[in-house]
Amino acid sequence: MREKLIEQKLVKAVKALNGMCPKLVSPGTDGMPDRMVLLPNGKLSFVEVKAPGEKPCPLQVWRHEQLRQLGFRVAVLANPEQIPGILEETRR
Repeated sequence: MREKLIEQKLVKAVKALNGMCPKLVSPGTDGMPDRMVLLPNGKLSFVEVKAPGEKPCPLQVWRHEQLRQLGFRVAVLANPEQIPGILEETRR
Protein backbone atom coordinates (compact mmCIF):
# COMPACT_ATOMS: atom_id res chain seq x y z
CA MET A 1 0.00 0.00 0.00
CA ARG A 2 1.30 3.42 -0.90
CA GLU A 3 2.11 6.06 1.69
CA LYS A 4 -0.41 8.47 0.18
CA LEU A 5 -3.28 5.99 0.64
CA ILE A 6 -2.35 5.38 4.27
CA GLU A 7 -2.22 9.13 4.82
CA GLN A 8 -5.69 9.56 3.26
CA LYS A 9 -7.10 6.89 5.59
CA LEU A 10 -5.62 8.70 8.59
CA VAL A 11 -7.17 12.01 7.54
CA LYS A 12 -10.57 10.38 7.03
CA ALA A 13 -10.45 8.66 10.44
CA VAL A 14 -9.50 11.90 12.20
CA LYS A 15 -12.33 13.80 10.48
CA ALA A 16 -14.76 11.08 11.63
CA LEU A 17 -13.82 12.03 15.21
CA ASN A 18 -14.54 15.72 14.48
CA GLY A 19 -10.84 16.46 14.38
CA MET A 20 -8.39 17.96 11.95
CA CYS A 21 -5.31 16.38 10.40
CA PRO A 22 -3.32 19.11 8.66
CA LYS A 23 -0.21 18.38 6.65
CA LEU A 24 2.72 19.75 8.58
CA VAL A 25 4.94 22.05 6.53
CA SER A 26 7.82 23.45 8.50
CA PRO A 27 10.40 25.26 6.36
CA GLY A 28 13.78 25.36 8.04
CA THR A 29 12.92 22.51 10.42
CA ASP A 30 13.75 19.31 8.55
CA GLY A 31 12.60 15.95 9.85
CA MET A 32 9.23 17.07 11.20
CA PRO A 33 6.42 14.48 11.05
CA ASP A 34 4.02 14.52 8.08
CA ARG A 35 0.78 15.22 9.92
CA MET A 36 -0.63 16.76 13.08
CA VAL A 37 -3.64 15.04 14.60
CA LEU A 38 -5.84 17.59 16.35
CA LEU A 39 -8.77 16.12 18.28
CA PRO A 40 -11.46 17.72 20.42
CA ASN A 41 -10.54 18.80 23.94
CA GLY A 42 -7.07 19.96 22.96
CA LYS A 43 -5.61 16.56 22.11
CA LEU A 44 -2.60 16.66 19.79
CA SER A 45 -0.16 14.19 18.33
CA PHE A 46 2.24 14.06 15.42
CA VAL A 47 2.22 11.25 12.85
CA GLU A 48 4.98 10.25 10.45
CA VAL A 49 3.44 8.28 7.57
CA LYS A 50 5.55 5.63 5.85
CA ALA A 51 4.92 3.00 3.21
CA PRO A 52 4.85 -0.52 4.64
CA GLY A 53 8.36 -1.70 5.44
CA GLU A 54 9.81 1.82 5.38
CA LYS A 55 11.32 3.43 8.47
CA PRO A 56 12.08 7.04 9.39
CA CYS A 57 15.51 8.33 8.40
CA PRO A 58 17.99 9.23 11.18
CA LEU A 59 17.05 12.93 11.04
CA GLN A 60 13.37 12.05 11.46
CA VAL A 61 14.15 9.72 14.37
CA TRP A 62 16.09 12.53 16.04
CA ARG A 63 13.30 15.07 15.45
CA HIS A 64 10.66 12.63 16.77
CA GLU A 65 12.69 12.14 19.94
CA GLN A 66 13.06 15.91 20.31
CA LEU A 67 9.26 16.29 20.13
CA ARG A 68 8.75 13.46 22.64
CA GLN A 69 11.15 15.15 25.06
CA LEU A 70 8.89 18.20 24.85
CA GLY A 71 5.97 16.00 25.89
CA PHE A 72 4.30 15.41 22.54
CA ARG A 73 3.09 12.08 21.19
CA VAL A 74 4.76 11.00 17.95
CA ALA A 75 3.68 7.89 16.04
CA VAL A 76 5.06 6.24 12.93
CA LEU A 77 2.21 4.93 10.78
CA ALA A 78 3.07 2.27 8.18
CA ASN A 79 -0.14 0.23 8.21
CA PRO A 80 -3.74 1.48 8.24
CA GLU A 81 -4.52 -1.03 11.00
CA GLN A 82 -2.45 1.17 13.34
CA ILE A 83 -4.80 4.14 12.93
CA PRO A 84 -7.34 3.22 15.66
CA GLY A 85 -4.56 2.73 18.21
CA ILE A 86 -2.87 6.00 17.31
CA LEU A 87 -6.15 7.88 17.62
CA GLU A 88 -6.99 6.20 20.92
CA GLU A 89 -3.57 7.13 22.30
CA THR A 90 -4.09 10.71 21.13
CA ARG A 91 -7.46 10.91 22.89
CA ARG A 92 -5.93 10.00 26.28
